[in-house]
Amino acid sequence: MEVVESQPPSWKAYVDWRNRPALRGKHGGMFAASFVLGVEVLENLAFLANASNLVRYLTAYMHFPLAKSANAVTNFMGTAFFLALLGGFLSDAFFTTYHIYLISALVEFLGLVLLTVQARSDSLKPPKCNPAAPSGGPCSQVHGSQAAMLFAGLYLVALGVGGIKGSLPPHGAEQLDEDTAQGRKQRSTFFNYFVFCLSCGALIAVTLVVWVEDHKGWQWGFGISMMAILLSIPIFLSGSKFYRNKIPLGSPFTTICKVIVGALINSLVPRNSSNAIANMVTSPSLPIPTAAAAAKDVEPPQEPSESLKFLNNAVLNKPACNKLECTVEQVEDVKIVIKILPIFACTIMLNCCLAQLSTFSVQQAATMDTKIGSLKVPPASLPVFPVVFMMLLAPTYDHFIIPFMRRVTRTEMGISHLQRIGAGLVLSIAAMAVAAVVEVKRRRVAIGSGRSDSPDPLPISFLWIAFQYLFLGSADLFTLAGLMEFFFSEAPASMRSLATSLSWASLAMGYYLSSVIVSVVNRVTGNSTHRAWLSGENLNHYRLERFYWLMCVLSVLNFMHYMFWALRYKYRSRK
Repeated sequence: MEVVESQPPSWKAYVDWRNRPALRGKHGGMFAASFVLGVEVLENLAFLANASNLVRYLTAYMHFPLAKSANAVTNFMGTAFFLALLGGFLSDAFFTTYHIYLISALVEFLGLVLLTVQARSDSLKPPKCNPAAPSGGPCSQVHGSQAAMLFAGLYLVALGVGGIKGSLPPHGAEQLDEDTAQGRKQRSTFFNYFVFCLSCGALIAVTLVVWVEDHKGWQWGFGISMMAILLSIPIFLSGSKFYRNKIPLGSPFTTICKVIVGALINSLVPRNSSNAIANMVTSPSLPIPTAAAAAKDVEPPQEPSESLKFLNNAVLNKPACNKLECTVEQVEDVKIVIKILPIFACTIMLNCCLAQLSTFSVQQAATMDTKIGSLKVPPASLPVFPVVFMMLLAPTYDHFIIPFMRRVTRTEMGISHLQRIGAGLVLSIAAMAVAAVVEVKRRRVAIGSGRSDSPDPLPISFLWIAFQYLFLGSADLFTLAGLMEFFFSEAPASMRSLATSLSWASLAMGYYLSSVIVSVVNRVTGNSTHRAWLSGENLNHYRLERFYWLMCVLSVLNFMHYMFWALRYKYRSRK
């Protein structure tokens, strides 16, 4: 493993691997990045194998009510993705992405050990439901030490997943040379295939592992996940001599806070306009060239840009405290971070829609006929449809669509990051509309067949649910890969891991928002005379179609908000 610094003159070591073909191979950094892609298959298998079916585990074995199970799953997944910010922050500030991955994989392994042991032992789970039990109720929800063990295992897994998600994508992207057109194209390919490998792991998870959980027992499902994450560690380590990592420079939050506080304080101090710019140019404390600037032989800016002019106050006067002294480069870096935040915020609603894949959509399928010929498909395996579509679309996009668009637009990218994200938002709107229509059809069948209160499958194929999965899967492919590349490309070099983690934080906030919306909808729609839309044990009595239409309307409003910011955004990266 080649560890390099991220400031000159040591930054030159970061790009010296181009002169070491014996280690890198003819495809350069893509060879090193390929280890990351292989690890991602196993990592996402370990995570999604349980997350995709967790609602059923909590309902059937831990005896949570359906709505509480759905919220528990969204909270678990939201926490896992939100903790990616912690992984990205630690990678930028104190450790390398290499070390954060190894630590996080061990933490996730420990969490899976706890879950496997609990699933295997009947004494660590609540007793099975007994309808003939006395008045205390047929089912006892998990509580006490059993609940503590359950949530300790789940949230150790969430902590490990967060660290991995925050470190693995930037670690792979760091292996590629951004100073050449070929390197930037390879970086785009890497993010496309990162999502492809993520989908490969998901495919195994929602087919093989879900089948094992439903037919052989959850202890085997958790055990497979445990072995997958354990196997990923030696695979990751086998690429150590090919990796390069930049040495962390300290907390990016320190720079952000310093610039903002400096701007606030200096705005209250009268400015000496006669020598402000001269001070910026001649001060010995001003800008040390960035890593990217040093590699490209580009001089850093000597004057702050006109955008977000308030922050320019941080460099227009000598600060009252030396610790608040800022460079023009630092001010411009903070401006970049502030400019990408609205784009991040606009993707939260899409991920709120994606949260439905692992909650209500699974329960819809569970009420329907899940047979394909003589094969009975577990409801939790429904995500196989978007996963397979994403696996087909990712290479098609990279090898056919993008080259075609490059020829048409005569640009290096072909399709910009923001155009790709926007396409994902439009697809999420269509997905919610389709979901509402399908739910109307499902409820009509339930009522028409007189099976609204029957546990028997409805006479309607679960393949109808596949339509909303296909739209949401396409939206996920466009948005997730586009977001990761956008944040990595646009962010300052010292903040790239943290910025890339915003892609996962958007997923987290989407899951949290889903829980909030469900709670608010039930509170607003439920009263003494009307049943809440999303309450009760029987999905056939829900008004899920109204919820989906609400999500569709909110998604349209969100897309309009996105267009406002996307049309005003100016890229900083070389294209």
